[in-house]
Amino acid sequence: MEFIHIPVLIDEALEYLCIKKGEIIFDCTVGEGGHSIEFLKRVGPEGYLVGVDLDSSVLKKAEERLSTVSTNFKLFRGNFKDISNIIIEIGLGKVDKVFADLGMSSFQLSEGDFGFSFKEDGPLDMRMDKYVKLTAEDVINKFSEKEIASILWEYGEERFSKLIAKKIVEIRKVRKINTTFELADIIVRIYPVHHRKIHPATKTFQALRIYVNDELNNLKLMLDKAPEILKVGGRIAVISYHSLEDRIIKNAFKSDQRLRVINKKVVKPGPVELKANRRARSAKMRVAELV
Repeated sequence: MEFIHIPVLIDEALEYLCIKKGEIIFDCTVGEGGHSIEFLKRVGPEGYLVGVDLDSSVLKKAEERLSTVSTNFKLFRGNFKDISNIIIEIGLGKVDKVFADLGMSSFQLSEGDFGFSFKEDGPLDMRMDKYVKLTAEDVINKFSEKEIASILWEYGEERFSKLIAKKIVEIRKVRKINTTFELADIIVRIYPVHHRKIHPATKTFQALRIYVNDELNNLKLMLDKAPEILKVGGRIAVISYHSLEDRIIKNAFKSDQRLRVINKKVVKPGPVELKANRRARSAKMRVAELV
């Protein structure tokens, strides 16, 4: 089955980034190209786009998609924390706009082999970059109860982190926990009934993914480096999906004297988008400009 990723807040991203013809865009999270293809249409034949993603399988999809509207782009398998090095490598100098959507692609969530979703059975992997050695399975089966509880609390804000960690260690003494369904089932069985507004495994899976991929540290590095590659008057827009990311972005934009915050209040999806794309419900976009 072919999964098409619906770009979140695309109209708002185009509006707040003020993308013009002939500009150079750096998409830090090109994914399947949902945002990038609209950026390419907006910059026209004189413009250019650089796209980066850790997952080479989605880059192939993005390349096919972008090629239908332009050849003025270059895609890289890499980490957006290296944003300044990538620009130096291709000799572009400064860019006009930087964009990042920190959400997962539909393809990654729908394919069980990635191990990102508790709704699809697959190995407990959760690596965005397959060159990274540590997997979620390693964390679940090898880390101490205290370490697991700390990860679930710090990166998932899971209030029942200690309860979940205790049960995981109890189960793994009997058998190894190998799959997403096995882990999700363990959590569902012990999660208090009165605290199930979202799926009980949601925060645990979020925490493991963030920890395995070192997402928050990479985000901080990208936000620090992005102003270095922006032209004066250039803008950066970042879409986040949970409070940990949003807090980092808000503080980075506010404290960086090189930047001027464009939107005092976060930009959120409207009712029409929310009806069409349920995955957009927790999206928040913040925008800043290099002064």
